[in-house]
Amino acid sequence: MDLSGYFEPVDNVVAHYQEYVASLRRRSSAPVPMIGDEVRVHTREGGFPDLEGVQVALMGVCEGRGSIDNPGCGEAPDAVRRYLYRLARPHEGMGVADLGNIVPGATLEDTYFAVIEALHPLLERGITVVLLGGGDDLVFPVYKAYEIIGRVINICSVDSRFNLEGGDTVNSNNYLQHIILQQPNYLFDYVALGYQSYFAGQEMVQLMDELKFTTRRVGELQPDMDRAEPPVRYSDVVAVDISAVRQSDAPAQGNPSPHGFYGEEICRIARYAGMSDKTSCFMLTEMDPAMDRGGQTAHMLAHALWFFLEGFRYRLGDHPSRDKQQYKRFTAMMSESGMEIVFYKSLKSDRWWMEVPCEDRERRERYLRHTLIPCSYSDYQCAMENEIPELWWHYYNRMNG
Repeated sequence: MDLSGYFEPVDNVVAHYQEYVASLRRRSSAPVPMIGDEVRVHTREGGFPDLEGVQVALMGVCEGRGSIDNPGCGEAPDAVRRYLYRLARPHEGMGVADLGNIVPGATLEDTYFAVIEALHPLLERGITVVLLGGGDDLVFPVYKAYEIIGRVINICSVDSRFNLEGGDTVNSNNYLQHIILQQPNYLFDYVALGYQSYFAGQEMVQLMDELKFTTRRVGELQPDMDRAEPPVRYSDVVAVDISAVRQSDAPAQGNPSPHGFYGEEICRIARYAGMSDKTSCFMLTEMDPAMDRGGQTAHMLAHALWFFLEGFRYRLGDHPSRDKQQYKRFTAMMSESGMEIVFYKSLKSDRWWMEVPCEDRERRERYLRHTLIPCSYSDYQCAMENEIPELWWHYYNRMNG
């Protein structure tokens, strides 16, 4: 698997980091071990990193042509790296490689091709990928990489908008439309996490409901951010558009808003994605360094990546389909219908899942990875009070509709 032809080395970031370390040593004899000390980096001298033993691969995509009103986001990857490398390593033996940057092709489609060809071998090898964009439109080639390996997936988009506008050419505002039009289709569910109603519009909310996609307003989540954990845990791809963060915390964006998530809330979502056994691609997109204020946004995204890596350390492999000795099984009986709802609680993490049946055998085989739905203890309590949880109904209708 030779992927080196798709990537440029990041010597400038390494040089910047080495200067930073040298300045620390002039002031202190013992700087703390940092991420830059541990990550395997693609440089001209060292070459493309060996992927043996790598668990997480970082790749930048310097492409902004598909981003509406935000073309400068193609410059973001190195800006984030400069802060990321300076952070204290979350743990020893991280198993992280920085593959470098995919350079924009002659056309936007050429860049998409390079992303697809670089990504799908990593996914097949079981390596989790962190993708630094670039625009939100990069979700489309990421989806196409999963299509190549034949994996039906869930995408969680942390965004203030739905990305469901029209248009023949893929861009950051319509990539979801292009994904759902693909045939055969490998998208099971799309989770819009943190959308803002005044940007989405009631018609778009209704359309998302008709498509049986999962939507969560930012105002629903902020009083209790634990509610964001189950949909993130359920997702193969977690894509964070910086427009989901309020402008005061993230000024480096072309579509700013005074409202949205706080920086620490995005870091919490990133940690949930890191802890999820299912998440194999984590994306940070739409940051334009030219609009930043003292590196504030780049620094915040570096913190989000730190929390992702810290969460990755605590992946427990506790999905109920793996080891039946490591969870408890609970059954809630619905007295009126006689229906049973089966719940599972992990003995490792205390996290909950519920089983959603699929009546059609062919669909059940296709959606086998999606029949155990991450949920919360409150869903179990709801069922024990003889009420079918809303989440169960949502996925039952999706699987059997």
